[in-house]
Amino acid sequence: MATQTPDWVKNAVFYQIFPDRFARSERTKHPRGIDLKQWGKPAEEQGYQGGDLYGILEKLDYLQDLGINALYLNPIFASASNHRYHTFDYYSVDPLLGGNDALRELLDEAHKRDMYVVLDGVFNHASRGFWQFHHILENGGNSPYIDWFIIQDFPLNPYTDDNIKRPYNYKAWADLPMLPKFNTDNQGVRDFIFDVAKYWIEFGIDGWRLDVPNEIDDDSFWQEFRTVVKGANPEAYIVGEIWEPAQRWLNGDQFDAVMNYHFGDAALSFFGADSIREDYEKLHLDYTPLVAADFVERIKNVYERHDWEINLAQLNLFDSHDTARALWVLGEDVEALKLCALFQMTMPGAPCVYYGDEIGMSGADDPHCREAFPWHDTDTWDHDLLAHYKKAIALRAAHPVLCTGTLDFVHAESQAVVIHRVFDDAQAIILFNVAHRSNTVKITLPDNANNRVFQEVYPEAGLTQKVTGNTLECVLEARSGMVLISQ
Repeated sequence: MATQTPDWVKNAVFYQIFPDRFARSERTKHPRGIDLKQWGKPAEEQGYQGGDLYGILEKLDYLQDLGINALYLNPIFASASNHRYHTFDYYSVDPLLGGNDALRELLDEAHKRDMYVVLDGVFNHASRGFWQFHHILENGGNSPYIDWFIIQDFPLNPYTDDNIKRPYNYKAWADLPMLPKFNTDNQGVRDFIFDVAKYWIEFGIDGWRLDVPNEIDDDSFWQEFRTVVKGANPEAYIVGEIWEPAQRWLNGDQFDAVMNYHFGDAALSFFGADSIREDYEKLHLDYTPLVAADFVERIKNVYERHDWEINLAQLNLFDSHDTARALWVLGEDVEALKLCALFQMTMPGAPCVYYGDEIGMSGADDPHCREAFPWHDTDTWDHDLLAHYKKAIALRAAHPVLCTGTLDFVHAESQAVVIHRVFDDAQAIILFNVAHRSNTVKITLPDNANNRVFQEVYPEAGLTQKVTGNTLECVLEARSGMVLISQ
């Protein structure tokens, strides 16, 4: 069976939102006595700053103006953590976020704007407050839910105490007792998770981002998950959080895509080679500065791992709630981030912007990457960077060749890279120079570009470039990118 991924994803530009820190709305009516932290308090203080789904709804105009047409939301179900990866109730949107009614309205309004919404699915583990786990806490071995988790001894000890030295005694994700791991060999657990997945797809969400799916080390589980989700909506998107090479999950029978971190670390390492923080380490990622040839080799390797249909649906990102922000990794080099963004918007796969990157938000690893969006302090925004993001996203939207065209690296020398893409009769040439001086590049293009006239669409519109035979010669300004289109 041929691999098939959702068509809408291939033309999507995603925006990842950490709900508690994106936008707070007065429409969310909390009971008296609720004490939220002040908006904009340092993220390391933890706690709840009160972002909610109505807040996201009220910022859809901003997101649409930016050019966003798909949202990825970190977990929104009832939980006792601000990141909500500790799920209490999989069928209830957290009341602090506005509840199920807020999600209903957000979905309806997003869909009116032809925007898609993907939710975070945390199916490897639950929380100490999850009903079935709490039932075991209260009833011990007499609980009928005993086999829903992997219990090693009784009584359960979900709150460890270093003074007593009583370790927790059940399997938990990352050895965190607040995250008891589901026993997905239990058919009842599988039925429960598949029902949750189907319920929210039928409610109207457009897909699932799967948290640590490699921890459910069972291909048959994810094959059945795909069957259930695609049965409810064949165009639903399934994207897994896999940090290492992911060929196992991307054969057309499990996920449509993964979070493409290796696309991102390669781009940051090339476009920010002069400024990147080489002391920043993240498991599975490599931020060693790159020259053009090594960068191209890294990127080609990312694309050559998978079927082309998968490549068109990969979630291409530079950062997330789990990493330091891109600008921080780049040593606050805004010009490098601009080049990264232009590269992201001109390559196959669905770009994903982490909330606030477009206005210059910066910060080290968790929790510093989870700060509140400064809506009420626009003087702190980098408006030039925001304008650049808008322009790069609009460029992608205007030219389908930048979404689904073929990919051919035709030049990679020192600090310059040139990419040739073709879709039907349209062609694109994307050029980058990361050097701090201008660079003249002479490129030999494939024969299908012979004697074509290309129009510059970035950075300025109007200039034409003629391919003589199959040779193009261009002058690239210092630390710049150029996009040429031939229809």
